Amino acid sequence: MSDLFNGLKVMVVDDSKTIRRTAETLLKKQGCDVVTGVDGYDALSKIADYKPEIIFIDIMMPRLDGYQTCALVKSNQAFKKTPIIMLSSKDGVFDKAKGRVVGSDNYLTKPFSRDELLNAISAQLDGKATAAV
Repeated sequence: MSDLFNGLKVMVVDDSKTIRRTAETLLKKQGCDVVTGVDGYDALSKIADYKPEIIFIDIMMPRLDGYQTCALVKSNQAFKKTPIIMLSSKDGVFDKAKGRVVGSDNYLTKPFSRDELLNAISAQLDGKATAAV
């Protein structure tokens, strides 16, 4: 499983320093190359340079929320196929549905465990590997 994560470029966008640091630490231990963003604007300014292979975006953020950020990323041809996993402390059906509408590929409820985080990535990468066949 660790080969799957080795060198994987992951972006974590969350206004919570704790969530960013936790995700970054867990992912780096797996061999991922991680970049973080504090909000949607910060993320959008880094995405073009960093070209992440998978993005985690918090829903509730100041200035530009996760839904808006996800919609903007997905509307860009270069990142249309980049998997986006929404992060939220709410486990509501409405939030999940709205995430799907703006193009998110999955949804993770905070706080998440190491396994939930890695499984969310694996599910996206497995799908990509199958789609490429």
